[in-house]
Amino acid sequence: MIPTIVIVEILVFCAVVLITVGAIQETERAMDQRRRLGESGVGRPGLPGLPKGSLMARRASDNPVFRWVLASTSISDTEERNRLRQSLLLAGFESPNAPVLYVIARFSSAILLPGLFILSQTLSTKPISGFGFVFWPIILCIVGLFAPGRILASLASSRQAKLEAEFPDALDLMVVCVEAGLSLDASFVRVGQEIGESHPNISGEFARVSEQLRAGRARPDALRAMADRTGVDAISSFVALLIQTEMLGASVAQTLRTFSSEMRQTRFIKAEEKAMRIPVMMTIPLVACILPVIVTALLLPAILGVIRILMPALTVPPH
Repeated sequence: MIPTIVIVEILVFCAVVLITVGAIQETERAMDQRRRLGESGVGRPGLPGLPKGSLMARRASDNPVFRWVLASTSISDTEERNRLRQSLLLAGFESPNAPVLYVIARFSSAILLPGLFILSQTLSTKPISGFGFVFWPIILCIVGLFAPGRILASLASSRQAKLEAEFPDALDLMVVCVEAGLSLDASFVRVGQEIGESHPNISGEFARVSEQLRAGRARPDALRAMADRTGVDAISSFVALLIQTEMLGASVAQTLRTFSSEMRQTRFIKAEEKAMRIPVMMTIPLVACILPVIVTALLLPAILGVIRILMPALTVPPH
């Protein structure tokens, strides 16, 4: 029978965890909302190498750990920080503190993995001794340093692939909205709402664009920000085309229809390219799996005949 005090402690622990997670999510939501609205912070100086009054500088300066990480690691360099920031944006991490949290997670994993290994060997009844006790912590430390980068690149590639697959359908729906009489800004809102369940990634990007437009941001800047966040060539071409169309005063509906037709043709060409790869890709399992079975089945009767007839005939009887 579990004591009542243990049950109470477990419930209190779960309640504290839920409250903490809720508070963190609410804080992140408020920070993200203020950042999207372009809140300009004045009065508190930023850290060296950060734009004065930037949201990231103010949030980082609120925390001494973040301030130390920003000042003493590689992200203190503006170029390196911008590169990391862009990689995190491509993976879908838009929080102002994402670069700092990434650096903390990377070095924490490089320390915790060898630490857990050493702790497990200390508590084990048959610990590894000699060279292995030094070799494995070094390997785990290297894995902890490089694994976050590989995971981040994998997340970015996966997100870009999803956006590239979802964008043509969203573009077709935008063409319908514009030709039906909606403005371009209203089309972003409408398309983002309609494809929210089936195409969540591109829907989120369109929703961010519409939020920035409602907050007063210029349309070219909002569109360029979407292209930077996604890193997809088709979306970058779409953004450049819309900005050029607006500058020249051409018809947005005709431009979108032409671009949509080209996107469908591009998808058809890519599908044909994948289909042409199938015969080449089938050669590998054919040679590795099917061909040895066929050869064995054809040669097996002959091999059995040799073993039963020829081998005894060649055997010299003893004198």
